[in-house]
Amino acid sequence: MPKTSARLLSLLSLLQARRDWPGALLAERLDVSPRTVRRDVDRLRELGYPVAAMKGPDGGYRLDAGTELPPLLFDDEQAVALAVALQIATASGAGIDEAAARALNTVRQVLPARLRHRVDTLRVTAVDRPESRPGPQVDSGVLMAIGAAVHAREVLRFDYSPVSAPGPVRPEAEGAGEAEGAGGRGALPPPPRRVEPHHLVTWGRRWYLVAWDLERGDWRTFRADRIAPRTPTGPRFTPRELPGGSVADFITARFRGTTAATGDGVGGWPCRGEVILSLPAAEVLRHTRDGIVEELGPDRCRLVLGSWSWPGLVAAIGRFDADIEVIGPPELRSAFAQLAARYAAAATPPRHP
Repeated sequence: MPKTSARLLSLLSLLQARRDWPGALLAERLDVSPRTVRRDVDRLRELGYPVAAMKGPDGGYRLDAGTELPPLLFDDEQAVALAVALQIATASGAGIDEAAARALNTVRQVLPARLRHRVDTLRVTAVDRPESRPGPQVDSGVLMAIGAAVHAREVLRFDYSPVSAPGPVRPEAEGAGEAEGAGGRGALPPPPRRVEPHHLVTWGRRWYLVAWDLERGDWRTFRADRIAPRTPTGPRFTPRELPGGSVADFITARFRGTTAATGDGVGGWPCRGEVILSLPAAEVLRHTRDGIVEELGPDRCRLVLGSWSWPGLVAAIGRFDADIEVIGPPELRSAFAQLAARYAAAATPPRHP
């Protein structure tokens, strides 16, 4: 590669790495004079890169957004990360499967041979868990509209549709934006929702909007596949403090049916119990996604676990197939007795033929 072309690529890589670059620092990093930096910046502008000059004592340059997408430059790690992300985009639920496949093909064509080999050897197949019905796809335009309102901190107005298909409600959908005001046959359509959008999140291949509901005066989570944004958006707002300290803690607590998460992996569940299992701690840890496991001996451990309900917690503990000593609370002991009676009745042959 000619020296000038190599220097231009190095300059472009530096401009993409940070927002503002003093001219003298660029010249030092490229080992050229400030005059050469100015000439190279002019060459990048001729190629379509919107490089803006900054005024000041030292001067400098910034790579701004333009009206068209110019060629981009990625280092090796960025290129591989981009290729992997595009391969798993089919499981994102964002309705961008075809666009992601085309983007991956475009990226692969321009990769150097060494990187193309790394990407080709790392073929990722995104497989969803089998479900009774496929997960909802969200139109990318809806996600863009929601994301724009979040970024601009503008009140978002939207129509919120009820659940379209009958069937059991998945646990994560409970409290995640109920179909309020759906109305019966012949009823007037509900008014649009007005919220202060704070975060657009994905959980279990579904997209959710975390927002402050202005009519209800409370935090709500709305499924994005049921949102139909209205335009224009409302006035700007000052973001409120999200309960729990972070969006991750808030979403985890909401989907566990509580108002706050403690961060210990257990306290966020509405039901929490403690038992002693006649199993090595290492064996219990392999099958515990969240909870506390403490080794008490070679074949005994203490387990603190949470769940949606006391019977559900008992069932989760019973799957370890070991002797159990209940430490507490009393609700956990009562749930063990309840399920023991139920299982004993199920094991008794029916009296009638």
